[in-house]
Amino acid sequence: MDLSRIFIKNACPTSIGGQAVMEGVMMKGTDACAVAVRTPEGKIHIRTEPLPARPRIASIPLLRGVYVFVESLMQGMKTLMYSADVLQAYGDETVGTEEAEPDRLTRFLEAKLGARGAWNVMIGFSVALAILFTVLIFVIGPTALVGVLKKVTGNEILLNLAEGILRIALFIGYIAVISRMEDIKRLFRYHGAEHETIHCFENGLALTPENCSEFGTLHPRCGTSFLMFVMIIALVLFSLLGWPGLAARVISRLLLIPVIAGVSFELLKWAGRSSGPLVKALSIPGLLLQKLTTAEPDEGMLEVAIAALSAVLAEEKDFGEGICDAEGRILEHRSVAALENTEDQMTDDQNKEGSME
Repeated sequence: MDLSRIFIKNACPTSIGGQAVMEGVMMKGTDACAVAVRTPEGKIHIRTEPLPARPRIASIPLLRGVYVFVESLMQGMKTLMYSADVLQAYGDETVGTEEAEPDRLTRFLEAKLGARGAWNVMIGFSVALAILFTVLIFVIGPTALVGVLKKVTGNEILLNLAEGILRIALFIGYIAVISRMEDIKRLFRYHGAEHETIHCFENGLALTPENCSEFGTLHPRCGTSFLMFVMIIALVLFSLLGWPGLAARVISRLLLIPVIAGVSFELLKWAGRSSGPLVKALSIPGLLLQKLTTAEPDEGMLEVAIAALSAVLAEEKDFGEGICDAEGRILEHRSVAALENTEDQMTDDQNKEGSME
């Protein structure tokens, strides 16, 4: 791993962040967010929105890490679902079939809260389930399993070390397994496109596929590195708590999750704006993990990432949704909702014609 291609000497670190989505990339700047998706017909559909004002907690060290973690989970889930909606609206048969009738719970929520309110509740519920799954598999599971070793050794340091190593191994194994799926492989290539594009911008080069491809797919300020920081800090911090009973271990670990998230976020920000020897050493585990979650993109993927980044960097933002050019400017306004309504209308018209015949 060539660290000189990751911690680039003359680069100017920024607060630009992003996320890979289905056949696309989300980029977030200081005042706007853009999601660009490659449609089945080869065009780029983009949605650019202004970012809402952040609460004061988002600027307080340590506390801001917890806020950003929860915010990222919510936005990440919404963005992924939006990219799937885009592909389905444009007729990608691999994304899904005809839209199913809303279930009873969805109809109830929409009646009480409206369509948008129901959507937000369901997103929140999905995030809560994801957090619960993560806690069960990567927090409670390892400490419960390692508890069996208490019969072999009473050394608390060894027990905590074994728990931390098992947690990291489970996470790496999970990433390795899902990375074999074709859709995830493409998602990881778009992740690489996101990183190469941000590298290109932070090095002051014109945003072209040729310039972006000169950079590597690893970036010191990546969410994957954040997760590795979380697991390593958890290993160290939990080791200071001894090895009490299972209930006490689980409670202490849950209570310390916000602390770990806060410290990890500060380390990630430090790693993103510094290139000293200590930062490089601390970043290596996360960068190695990025080798699993990123892959080399093709030119078309870089074009999508460039469109998303260009849209949030533009001095005069082109807020809206539709087919865009290479710089993220909307050429033809098309909302996903309108496309879906048009498709539904066409289906209704076809059904009417069929019944008349």
